[in-house]
Amino acid sequence: MLEIANLDISFASGKSTAHAVRGLNLDIRAREIHALVGESGSGKSVTSKAILGLLPRPPARVDSGRILWKGTDLLTLSREQLRRIRGSEIAMVFQEPGKHLNPALKIDRQITEILIEHRGMSAAEARTRAVALMDMVELANPGSVLGSYPHELSGGMKQRALIAMAISCSPELLLADEPTTALDATVQGQILKLLRKLRSELDMAVLLVSHDLGVVQSVADRVSVIYTGKIFETAVASSVFERPLHPYTNLLIGAIPEAAKRGQRLVSIPGRVPDARSVPGGCSFHPRCPLAAEVCSRVEPPLVPHETEHPAACHFAGRHLTPEPAHG
Repeated sequence: MLEIANLDISFASGKSTAHAVRGLNLDIRAREIHALVGESGSGKSVTSKAILGLLPRPPARVDSGRILWKGTDLLTLSREQLRRIRGSEIAMVFQEPGKHLNPALKIDRQITEILIEHRGMSAAEARTRAVALMDMVELANPGSVLGSYPHELSGGMKQRALIAMAISCSPELLLADEPTTALDATVQGQILKLLRKLRSELDMAVLLVSHDLGVVQSVADRVSVIYTGKIFETAVASSVFERPLHPYTNLLIGAIPEAAKRGQRLVSIPGRVPDARSVPGGCSFHPRCPLAAEVCSRVEPPLVPHETEHPAACHFAGRHLTPEPAHG
């Protein structure tokens, strides 16, 4: 359905250049929930926004690569051509919904104008559809919610309203960029359950962007782990969680709080994601990796299968490691 091939995206800032996405390859299949996971600064949001042409140009620049949507390269489309796809075929749900809902307009206006613009509905038809969408995203008292301004709704209600806007035209692909970040744990679970339900009801695919493997564990069909703008590992979710091949993935799983509940030692990852203006040579994770050897600082490992349909970019893929326990 969607294929990203050898994508390079950089940001110019004065005399320096930040390489946010570097030779990224990713595919999303029909009707799957594909989780793109990595720490903050790994290139997740840049990748998802690039799909719909939402990166500001300048300073953003697509240096190379393709983003194929059903065979058409989205990077070659005009602004008007891309506008016809946005919201209609591919839609997006952002983190912190309060920042992406218009504070000056009631919810019904923000939903109905999408339906009028993309589907050619009358005002009455759009209003009927908006009420149905409220039920679809499990918002009680739809009339009251539609007649409210964003500031009158709770965080969870605003996120559901934003999801209703995104699915209003029944897109084939939903990009969910950190949709649970600003929500408490209970509401997080509800939103993830809702996304899984909508995937089935609308027969759509979902790219779920998250910094937390624990968040996506219960909903993802496939998982891709991203670091410094490159995919480090990708496979069906069960393979990633049961047998992670990359040390970075292994450490991310060890940092999930639920691991401690199962009697495992909670771990931490030393250091931090490097600045995109100065990515280390070789394997970019080697300064933080407990398995790093001399070759890791010199040679960048390719993303190749080490097990059936389970590629990883590591010289020592699958080797056992014992990460350091977290302190405190």
